[in-house]
Amino acid sequence: MIVQRRAVTAVLAAATLLLTAGCSSGDGAPAGAGNTATKGPGGGTSDTSPSGSASESAAPAKGSVTVLRTVTEDLNSPWGLASLPDGNLLVSSRDDATITRVDARTGGKTELGKVSGVSPAGEGGLLGIAFSPDYASDHMIYAYFTSASDNRIVRMRYDADKPAGDQLGAPDTIFKGIPKGRIHNGGRIAFGPDGMLYAGTGESGEGGLAQDPKSLGGKILRLSPAGEPAPGNPFPDSPVYSYGHRNVQGLAWDTKQRLFASEFGQDTWDELNAIKPGDNYGWPYAEGGSSDPQFHSPIAQWHTDEASPSGIAYVDGVIWMAGLKGNRLWRVPLTGTEAVDDPQAFLTGKYGRLRTVAPAGDDRLWLVTSNTDGRGTPKDGDDRILELRVK
Repeated sequence: MIVQRRAVTAVLAAATLLLTAGCSSGDGAPAGAGNTATKGPGGGTSDTSPSGSASESAAPAKGSVTVLRTVTEDLNSPWGLASLPDGNLLVSSRDDATITRVDARTGGKTELGKVSGVSPAGEGGLLGIAFSPDYASDHMIYAYFTSASDNRIVRMRYDADKPAGDQLGAPDTIFKGIPKGRIHNGGRIAFGPDGMLYAGTGESGEGGLAQDPKSLGGKILRLSPAGEPAPGNPFPDSPVYSYGHRNVQGLAWDTKQRLFASEFGQDTWDELNAIKPGDNYGWPYAEGGSSDPQFHSPIAQWHTDEASPSGIAYVDGVIWMAGLKGNRLWRVPLTGTEAVDDPQAFLTGKYGRLRTVAPAGDDRLWLVTSNTDGRGTPKDGDDRILELRVK
């Protein structure tokens, strides 16, 4: 069922008012060693757990990253990543509008097909992908992409028995009307532990949309698998879960089902936020921490040349965050929804722009680079998927 763009309710309008690894000389650098990443500054609302963080054990303040291997390379504008039940990977190409299966053991690549209706331009194109919660029976892949008129979410049936290039069914649009632009298209999607579909959107370069109760831009959305506003959302009959975001790029949950999200700042602060349903994260009135109690402050923040954050992943009490302009992987240790210490940087400058990070089981991560996105310095084989061991 197609869900058209919806106005956020008057409740929202009222709320608006009220590596130790030796791969890089910069690896393991704490915030005080050449970067300005810090724990959240406090102020505003900051606790998303019912009982707070005091009773929860803290992750170790410092960690490490080891690059185990290059899984595959020669990718073009990779963006979304999803793990198949058999352990292999699917990766989307923003600019080619294709989805490719990667054999996680050999690195061999098989193109599933091209997603019709994608209109790549600027930061838009084929972005995040996710598997249906009922993938074992329905074989559905969800995708967030930029069309000629908007950003939207579709689902397609994947049939691995068909010839390569013809394994994707026609896309079925389940949600549309998300603002598009040359920049700030959001695009990360993920099914949460509650079985609902979450989507991070951008304000398409128009900051006011983040606070606009009639816009889907600058929000985190929560939808049913069919694309309807999910039951239990904070605003009745609305897909909006949180608002006041500039450009949400990463989504991840901890073991207590608490949601975290990364987002681009403008000129000063990029953010990692703990997401509380119905909260206002401040953009465009606040960038980084704010003392204004109506805005929810980040749990960690970075100057924009050190991060420009994209995907995030949660492993053993730590949020790992890929940095685009920052050319590094950030480690944020947590106790509950608070940072234990200042973020720690790894792989600085080693692999260029880092787009997506995802759990690979146990103490491992998949890491996807992004040097062919028009802002990097592509070389032969420069965009790749890496396997990491992390602590």
